Amino acid sequence: MDKLVRNLTIGLIALVILTPLGLLASGTAFGEWGTDELKQRLGYVPIGMQKVLIQWNAPLQDYGVSGLDPNIGYYIAAILGVVICSGVLYFVGKTFIKD
Repeated sequence: MDKLVRNLTIGLIALVILTPLGLLASGTAFGEWGTDELKQRLGYVPIGMQKVLIQWNAPLQDYGVSGLDPNIGYYIAAILGVVICSGVLYFVGKTFIKD
């Protein structure tokens, strides 16, 4: 394995392991506000968000997976995020960069 790829992989694994540190923080994470929190912060809920709210249900609502410890959802979300982003970057790299 290339040294750069190995170091990036180690860094990503470390970030996945450290993912639950966000649970120690107080309040909600930036940008993860629900409509009730937005209404409280802004005084209204944007119309576009109201429309999407009707059509969209998050696959890991509040990082929860039924039947599992709530903290496991954070790890699953982190791993899925890394796998999806890595796959997209790999595909784009192979498609546009010719060796």
